[in-house]
Amino acid sequence: MQKKLAMFILLIMLSFGLAACNGNAETENNGSTEDAEEELAVLEVDLQVNDSIEAGETLDLLAEVTYGDEIVTDADEVEYEIWEKGEKDDSYFLEADNHEDGTYTAETTFDKDGIYHVQVHVTARDMHTMPEQEVTVGEGGDYSHVEEEEDNHHEEMDHDDMHSDDDEH
Repeated sequence: MQKKLAMFILLIMLSFGLAACNGNAETENNGSTEDAEEELAVLEVDLQVNDSIEAGETLDLLAEVTYGDEIVTDADEVEYEIWEKGEKDDSYFLEADNHEDGTYTAETTFDKDGIYHVQVHVTARDMHTMPEQEVTVGEGGDYSHVEEEEDNHHEEMDHDDMHSDDDEH
């Protein structure tokens, strides 16, 4: 019985000793704090695009990429996707130029008035983000047919989810 008690006390003392050593190792090595900060870092992209230009003018596309406080000079992929409102299926892609200072640029020109979407796809540090911005070219355009199609699509989806009452329509 005394042997069991002595072993139990010895195990408790060893546990406290290991816990104390582990605590000292973490305080001496700030690695655990740095690891925690690294885990909290987020890939961020500041997409800088004029929100309006004239048809035929060159639109400069600029993305500033950071990961936490770090400037990302070596992103795995940065490309711009551009499409006219309501025409996402007809989008086109432009590969960005890496200026190795955290900025990635490209340029494009629109030959007609309209509303366009610019979305930058950025992959870095095993993360992906894709902010988007709308650009009005010239007078914009009439997109009421697109909005009606989008509204009808949403109504159809809502209608499928609910029981219909034809008397209300």
